[in-house]
Amino acid sequence: MDAIECIKKRMSIRAFKPEKVSKDLLMEVVNIAKWSPSYKNSQPWEIIILSGAKKEALSKMMVELLTKGVEPTPDLPEPQFWPPAEEARINHLYKTKAEAAGIDLKDPEVVRKSKKVNFNFYYAPHAIYLFQDSSLSLWSLFDIGLFAQSLMLAAHAKGLGTVPQAFSTDYAKQIKNFLSIPETKRLVIGLSIGYPDLGSPINKFRTDRVETDKLVSWLE
Repeated sequence: MDAIECIKKRMSIRAFKPEKVSKDLLMEVVNIAKWSPSYKNSQPWEIIILSGAKKEALSKMMVELLTKGVEPTPDLPEPQFWPPAEEARINHLYKTKAEAAGIDLKDPEVVRKSKKVNFNFYYAPHAIYLFQDSSLSLWSLFDIGLFAQSLMLAAHAKGLGTVPQAFSTDYAKQIKNFLSIPETKRLVIGLSIGYPDLGSPINKFRTDRVETDKLVSWLE
């Protein structure tokens, strides 16, 4: 697939076919993503891929924690405020989604239901967690973000769908314990991965982007 086409057509997938992805294909995607750039070639990323009973057990644990009202403690705290420009874009997303699906994304019950679906990885056959040593600097967070983007683009190029999920790190301490990830690591992001169900209405929604002229300043 052409690189430009891959970047522009990749989208967050929230409905998947039940068919499992072969281990060889999942490893091929990771092998491609590992060529992402990083500060001084430090390659500050580690990966766990979950399937089957282990993934289901993790999902069950997270849903139970939510049901019990356990307070989320992600390693990367949820943003509490946004600058005006970014907040306006988020509000626009909420508005367009509400118009498309009739759902108020700020409604606490809607958020709760959304978390349950997140914790089940949108019922994809596989889940991925990316993590790194917690002593690493903010540069390494930038690097693992590059790796995540490369991973999603490689997956798309190979006919797979992904979605990055902040909610899937809500219970970082419990997740790390469940997956035998050392406490000295920071859990950065979880992703669902599998074959996309492009016939599902939820995958018909596409987000827009800011006009390029509003992002770029020219100095000569």
